[in-house]
Amino acid sequence: MTVIRINAITVPDQGGDELARRFAGRAGAVEHAQGFEGFELLRPTDGRTTWLVVTRWRDEEAFQAWVASPAFAHGHSGVGAQGQDKPPVAVGSELWSYEVELGAGPKA
Repeated sequence: MTVIRINAITVPDQGGDELARRFAGRAGAVEHAQGFEGFELLRPTDGRTTWLVVTRWRDEEAFQAWVASPAFAHGHSGVGAQGQDKPPVAVGSELWSYEVELGAGPKA
């Protein structure tokens, strides 16, 4: 069963563009993780300061394997691609967990 993990990241107004740049420049290792089904970075458009990082996984085991991987640890270490430390953009975050109960797609 597909599971969804949403990282709700609180970012000050002036930090949103930097957060988007960092995600655009990320290593992309998650795309190669077993059981990974998709990723989206959602920018708020209604005055909120919470960005959503939505990932889809084949099952809970696939997600847990990713979190336990060296690639995950490296990607969340705060060290940039050129090896420099980068100060955090976010002022807080929480992880939300869901599984797909029902879905629909476009009809012809």
